[in-house]
Amino acid sequence: MTVKVRRQRPRRRVFWALVAVLLADLLALSDTLAVMSVDLGSESMKVAIVKPGVPMEIVLNKESRRKTPVIVTLKENERFFGDSAASMAIKNPKATLRYFQHLLGKQADNPHVALYQARFPEHELTFDPQRQTVHFQISPQLQFSPEEVLGMVLNYSRSLAEDFAEQPIKDAVITVPVFFNQAERRAVLQAARMAGLKVLQLINDNTATALSYGVFRRKDINTTAQNIMFYDMGSGSTVCTIVTYQMVKTKEAGMQPQLQIRGVGFDRTLGGLEMELRLREHLAGLFNEQRKGQRAKDVRENPRAMAKLLREANRLKTVLSANADHMAQIEGLMDDVDFKAKVTRVEFEELCADLFERVPGPVQQALQSAEMSLDEIEQVILVGGATRVPKVQEVLLKAVGKEELGKNINADEAAAMGAVYQAAALSKAFKVKPFVVRDAVVYPILVEFTREVEEEPGVHSLKHNKRVLFSRMGPYPQRKVITFNRYSHDFNFHINYGDLGFLGPEDLRVFGSQNLTTVKLKGVGDSFKKYPDYESKGIKAHFNLDESGVLSLDRVESVFETLVEDSPEEESTLTKLGNTISSLFGGGTTPDAKENGTDTVQEEEESPAEGSKDEPGEQVELKEEAEAPVEDGSQPLPPEPKGDAAPEGEKATEKENGDKSEAQKPSEKAEAGPEGVAPAPEGEKKQKPARKQRMVEEIGVELVILDLPDLPEDKLAQSVQKLQDLTLRDLEKQEREKAANSLEAFIFETQDKLYQPEYQEVSTEEQREEISGKLSAASTWLEDEGVGATTVMLKEKLAELRKLCQGLFFRVEERKKWPERLSALDNLLNHSSMFLKGARLIPEMDQIFTEVEMTTLEKVINETWAWKNATLAEQAKLPATEKPVLLSKDIEAKMMALDREVQYLLNKAKFTKPRPRPKDKNGTRAEPPLNATASDQGEKVILPAGQTEDAEPISEPEKVETGSEPEDTEPLELGGPGAEPEQKEQSTGQKQPLKNDEL
Repeated sequence: MTVKVRRQRPRRRVFWALVAVLLADLLALSDTLAVMSVDLGSESMKVAIVKPGVPMEIVLNKESRRKTPVIVTLKENERFFGDSAASMAIKNPKATLRYFQHLLGKQADNPHVALYQARFPEHELTFDPQRQTVHFQISPQLQFSPEEVLGMVLNYSRSLAEDFAEQPIKDAVITVPVFFNQAERRAVLQAARMAGLKVLQLINDNTATALSYGVFRRKDINTTAQNIMFYDMGSGSTVCTIVTYQMVKTKEAGMQPQLQIRGVGFDRTLGGLEMELRLREHLAGLFNEQRKGQRAKDVRENPRAMAKLLREANRLKTVLSANADHMAQIEGLMDDVDFKAKVTRVEFEELCADLFERVPGPVQQALQSAEMSLDEIEQVILVGGATRVPKVQEVLLKAVGKEELGKNINADEAAAMGAVYQAAALSKAFKVKPFVVRDAVVYPILVEFTREVEEEPGVHSLKHNKRVLFSRMGPYPQRKVITFNRYSHDFNFHINYGDLGFLGPEDLRVFGSQNLTTVKLKGVGDSFKKYPDYESKGIKAHFNLDESGVLSLDRVESVFETLVEDSPEEESTLTKLGNTISSLFGGGTTPDAKENGTDTVQEEEESPAEGSKDEPGEQVELKEEAEAPVEDGSQPLPPEPKGDAAPEGEKATEKENGDKSEAQKPSEKAEAGPEGVAPAPEGEKKQKPARKQRMVEEIGVELVILDLPDLPEDKLAQSVQKLQDLTLRDLEKQEREKAANSLEAFIFETQDKLYQPEYQEVSTEEQREEISGKLSAASTWLEDEGVGATTVMLKEKLAELRKLCQGLFFRVEERKKWPERLSALDNLLNHSSMFLKGARLIPEMDQIFTEVEMTTLEKVINETWAWKNATLAEQAKLPATEKPVLLSKDIEAKMMALDREVQYLLNKAKFTKPRPRPKDKNGTRAEPPLNATASDQGEKVILPAGQTEDAEPISEPEKVETGSEPEDTEPLELGGPGAEPEQKEQSTGQKQPLKNDEL
């Protein structure tokens, strides 16, 4: 038993050591596990985080608000963000930038650039000849692109998240409007790179809102499809989305909830900002009328006055949403003239009458794109701050024909919460409940190319072909492959947007270039020369529309195949054995169409109309890729658009180009492997079937960006460095301000302390005068020269003053600690003396402490008493202005030494086993315990044969309490004083039942 326990003890130690190491690793990893989301609105942003122990929490900014204005003030030597920048907009409107997201991905001739200039004339926009975009010209030395300004905001949002999470964060999901095209999405990604953020995904804000709604209502989702419409009117734009929720079966996780974007409609300029601008214009007209005849300037020519009017218009719009009228008031609007005017809700609705007429537009667009009717919509839910305007709700309710509008979602924070849930799902550090998200392509993308065809013998002409890669409202992310069969030399093809007829003329102008990229292939002819004896399987271009909705061309390959016949004589026994084993374990060639799990769009000889992929002769194979969020086994509710999905039975037959309509060739049968093929007769095995050998040659690609050129790498590096320098400058400024504030606070506090009794008691008049003089000199220096002083100089000055006052502060602090420390020491000495006295009174037979232990404790008690009395006597002789000899740290050291001795004895008493009681002189047992039963006391003993009752009975061993314990609960203390007698008695007790058995 004892040996067994000793063997287990090292194993337990090793186990707990491993657990401690794992916990330490997990704690170290948890310092960098947090992820964040940024709901980037036109007017404000919301930041959310997920970290261990904090699931989905909105970040509070420095003003403890959950919503932060997207405003940046840029000066020569400082920057301001959020609410601080909003207050600076009145003082310096030219340097305060807002609504700059409207310029992302826009060239200088875009109508939105002219609209921005008309709304905010105080900003100077300069032309960038390299990218045909605009920059903000703050001053001759300060110039920033919209991407750089957005990078500053994203970096600021990360600092807020890191302060809230108390750990560094780099992974983020950023929301973007659903109507952002490729150029605008790439601009946001470049801004994130400038900020040093790793973007896990650019998620559409309508998708993030729908995800948040579904996550918090997971229990309400079942196999019956539910169609929900989200109407989101924010500050800058309006988006209407139709979402279908349903439980679907997935391969990996079984039945899981899914949201699918079915329809999208939007209006880029309909929002709360336009309403505020209308109100601002109305207030400006009222102010001009009040000053009419005074030959005053037009208030519209004063940027500061217009900034004040815009702020008042924002407040007025909010108040009129709940009140029929309100008084607009601005003190000192212009030329120290106050402004006051009454505005009614009726007047506000008349100003925005044409805007309210546009409210149903996105609803109709969404229904058309989803091919649904309003009867199929179960509920309409409001999202966005501008939906709080009563007239908007009134017009929308009439347009959708429902009894009421849903307001059961947080209109401001839903997108941020959905985005951070997606961030946690994409991060490897968290495990969340699966929620399948099927987003939809808003702008179709196609491939265009031209090739030479021979219509008649000797007559050649060029034919233009179009192939749709990603159709409108088709799901993404996904990959696709297009194969060019008719080219044997270098050629070009173009990637453009598809049919944008659903956009109006003005939206098309704002959309920008409809041509995305020209792809120039180099090395096609060389690949054919390299494999002249091989059969070409075409030029395959692999496209990827990723989770962020950004299109990329992964690679272009030239694929060749040939039939290779291996004679049986050349194969050794080991080769045959290896081939057999390989075939048994699923070895064999993989069809090219299913390589990388991609979708395939085959080029055909005839050029059908755009998107008509189901005409005779064209072969199309589509397959959801494994990396897409929708698993292969998911069952979408509505049928996919034509050309985006093929029946499952066609996947096996539409793998290769060429004459696949013919019967399968013997070589193809051989490629399939032994599965499903009957073994050949013995005589046929001598002739081994031919096998396919496949060669892939990488083709050089040159991309010519047509919509908006990306920032070159050297320019991007310069922008990154520029933002880093600004951040370092801000940090240095904050550090200097902190040092200056600390110095100033120390001067004022110390000057006040010099007049307090407790400080005067421990200092002389000369000492106080010296300190006061130094403090006054430092205060004068701070006022005169402190403006130009560096952080190091300020810290040195503070350290000098602290060193001067160190002795004074030390004496005061020690005297404050004496009463508490001395009282604790007295209590400990008294309790220790009582404990020692009680230990000496324990009888010798029950004594558990040795004489050495008790003597040691007594010695420590006496020494502590002596030290205390001597030190107090010495301290009483010293004046209060001298350094004390009675120190609090010495008192604590004495207490620790004494407490250590007492705790040692207490622990020994706690874990020591009681000694067994000796037998009495007659050899009889002790009296039975009180709780023994009558049957136990009157138990009849059966005597052995030939033994009478007068014979001396065999003595039973004494019962020891520890002997009845199970083996696994035996105490770990080994080799104690009564161990050997106990073992002997136990062995004697084992012999007694054997004799009874013999009877």
